[in-house]
Amino acid sequence: MTDLGGRREQVAAALASVEARIAEACRAAGRPREEITLIAVTKTYPASDVRILAELGVRDIGENRDQEAAPKAAECADLPLTWHFIGQLQTNKARSVVGYADVVHSVDRDRLVAALSREAVRAEREITCLVQVALDDTPGRGGARPADVPALADAVARAEGLRLGGVMAVAPLGEDPAKAFARLAEVARAVRADHPEATIVSAGMSGDLAEAIACGATHLRIGTALLGRRKPFVR
Repeated sequence: MTDLGGRREQVAAALASVEARIAEACRAAGRPREEITLIAVTKTYPASDVRILAELGVRDIGENRDQEAAPKAAECADLPLTWHFIGQLQTNKARSVVGYADVVHSVDRDRLVAALSREAVRAEREITCLVQVALDDTPGRGGARPADVPALADAVARAEGLRLGGVMAVAPLGEDPAKAFARLAEVARAVRADHPEATIVSAGMSGDLAEAIACGATHLRIGTALLGRRKPFVR
């Protein structure tokens, strides 16, 4: 087992490398670094890694399984963090997720909008929601079809306790991410035409962050490049 001092050095080096990649991609795209929010995806990693990231100045943490995220967020409740829920979300988990998440990236259906709104009102919180856009026809990965996104965005904007933040997508496996993120940029523009405040474009992970930045991403979801290869998740 790696001691915490050694782990901090590992994570610090990885963060510096990621920051260098982001800076280079911003230069190539003619964008200021300040436009980009780095979300550290800590799924399968312990709360001690979250604390290391916080010490290193990272303020945005992403998780995609409620059963792991809820206790981890509670353990780190003393830290000045913004928690992002980025995984597919069942409506029966809405109450738990609303208890700690500040931003939900995976809103893809009306029933989920209703569930999140109900629980946000109950908890007296305002949750920022991103509409997840399906950029391919792969079942099971979540996301609304591009044609359905405007109506879903309208539903989020109307819902009590929710704030429409923008859109999110994952580049389809095997496809040029630049082409996929260009399609997402078109969807994002359509949403902003009706909701100018919905400026977030959550796109780009460890392997395709440069393409995402070139296509207008504002939020990157980075896990492997920061924390290493994950162990398989065991239920």
